[in-house]
Amino acid sequence: MIEAKWQGVLLASAENTVRVEGNHYFPVESLNRKYFRESKTTTWCPWKGTAHYYDLVKEGGEVSKDAAWYYPNPKKAAENIKNHVAFWKDVEIS
Repeated sequence: MIEAKWQGVLLASAENTVRVEGNHYFPVESLNRKYFRESKTTTWCPWKGTAHYYDLVKEGGEVSKDAAWYYPNPKKAAENIKNHVAFWKDVEIS
């Protein structure tokens, strides 16, 4: 099982992830949604398309801004990450 944790909070757990550029992309159904809040941030990748972000929010209000991202409409070369979310910053993958 592959897990994504932030400060001891289990964000996602999946049997399989998609690895792209060293990042684990977790299926959306594996997310513990109560810790995710939509961010207004977007970035653009020439081969994947436009990424959208989530802030991570713990009970008590602690926030890790833009710590997860996804491609709602990835380019053809990145179709395998559609409906998947990746993490960075202080999220541990094990």
